[in-house]
Amino acid sequence: MIIKQIAVFLENRPGKLAEVLEVLSRQDINLRAMSVADTADFGILRLVVNEPDKAVQVLRDANFAVKTTSVLGIKVSDKPGGLLDELKKLNAAGINIEYVYAFAAASVHDARVVLKVDDLEKAEQVLQSPDKAGDPVDGPNFYW
Repeated sequence: MIIKQIAVFLENRPGKLAEVLEVLSRQDINLRAMSVADTADFGILRLVVNEPDKAVQVLRDANFAVKTTSVLGIKVSDKPGGLLDELKKLNAAGINIEYVYAFAAASVHDARVVLKVDDLEKAEQVLQSPDKAGDPVDGPNFYW
C-alpha cells in the first residue's frame, strides 16, 4: 500500500530528536515507523505516523523543515526469507529499492516494512497477490 512518509531535517545535536517527538506527542500523533540517516552535522528523520497531514502541519508550525514522500508499506511473513521473497518480485520487475526500514509489528506472524522504490505504482501491483488482496494490513487506527 502506498503511504505517506514524513522527512524532518535535523541538526545532529543532543535533544533535537526529542524535540520532534515532543511536538508530535503533544498533538496525540503516534509513531508507526521511524528511521534516522545521519552525517556529522545533520540528520534526516523519516517517520510514518497515524495522522501524517496533521504531523506535517504541527512540525512546520514548530519551525522544523519537513518534506513528505510517498513510500510503499508492505506486510511480509515474519520468517527467514520473508522479506527476500518480496524483494525478488521487485527485482524481477526491474524495480530499484532506494531504502528500506522496519515498521511497527502487530502480530508475531507478520512484519511490516517501508520501501522507497523508483516506481511506486508498479511495485504495489507486483507485490499484490490473491491471498493478500483486500486483506487490511492492520486495524483502522494503524495508518490507513
